[in-house]
Amino acid sequence: MQHVLQTALSSGLSATEGYHSDKPNKVDPSFNGMQAVLPQSFVPQTSTRITLKGKKADVQIPWMSIGAWSWGDKATWHWDPKELDGVKEAWKFMVDNDLTYIDTAQAYGSGESERICGELVKGMPRDSFVMQTKYYVVPDNFKNLVTPGSAPYKMLKESLERMKLDFVDVYMVHGHIHAGSIKQVAKSMAQCVDEGLCKVVAVANYSKEDMLEMKQALAEYDVPLELNQCEFHVMRRLPETEGMLKACRENGIQFQSYSSLAQGRLTGKWTPEREPPKSYRFSSYPIKEIQHTLDVVKKIAEKRGVSMSAVALNYNISKGVNPVVGIRNLEQAKSNIQAFGWRLTDEEIQEMDSVSIEGKHSALWQQG
Repeated sequence: MQHVLQTALSSGLSATEGYHSDKPNKVDPSFNGMQAVLPQSFVPQTSTRITLKGKKADVQIPWMSIGAWSWGDKATWHWDPKELDGVKEAWKFMVDNDLTYIDTAQAYGSGESERICGELVKGMPRDSFVMQTKYYVVPDNFKNLVTPGSAPYKMLKESLERMKLDFVDVYMVHGHIHAGSIKQVAKSMAQCVDEGLCKVVAVANYSKEDMLEMKQALAEYDVPLELNQCEFHVMRRLPETEGMLKACRENGIQFQSYSSLAQGRLTGKWTPEREPPKSYRFSSYPIKEIQHTLDVVKKIAEKRGVSMSAVALNYNISKGVNPVVGIRNLEQAKSNIQAFGWRLTDEEIQEMDSVSIEGKHSALWQQG
């Protein structure tokens, strides 16, 4: 699975590789980014929760999800089993700080990420963590090609076996390229809810149109659509400029961001002399082309006395976006948690908006 995903990315499925120019396209300065910003009275805490409504039971999620894409994934993240101890240390820190929402997928590490997730939560009370996984939509296996209408249900059962769980809290359609129609997939996702295999249904990489079509299809089974997960950050504001954030708010759907730190580019780790690995394809502009944006994030971080990661994540949260952020060790966990307990001012958000990048999408994968 992981190698199919990475091959697809290298073939042009990413936002800025392959078929797209590596020259960043800045957001039109006339666009009003303050429309999406939450009131300054809202200050995110690690204890703050968002309610996702389910047909049978609701799910309470914190304002940050731990991204588990790297766990077990060698194709993109060059995973080494020796890293597991660092992940366990980071997980304990997050548990101690009331941030126990994990985002994984059947594709990540070809199922290894899910197995690691199961190992992390083993022995924990089931109501003390939130587990989110994604239906593997790439039509490269028997279940997806021959029985597309029942594939989400069958594959979730396999996920639960890997994680040794009775249910996941959130089950997400990983992308819009599934072999079955939206109606077929919705029916199978609803079956997962009705049989207690998941509580909440979500999608990822869906356009506004597909998102609303899925919402309507699920409504036939009295199942709400609660999340849409797409890449979003100060260097890819496309979901905001194209109206996705607005559509989500108007339809009671929480918008969630993946690659919330642009695969490490917003942490300050990479420089023009030390570019990210070629496999880090999302928002893959050369560092020299985005240095002005990074300089502004760094300036605010230094003024605030927090990490660049914290500023980038607080920016997303300030716009009502629930960020997913990868964590592989304790240092990253401590850096990311600095996003809580404060808010960017409107002036700081406007300054970041002024150097922001709109980004692009591809028809094959990144619709939203």
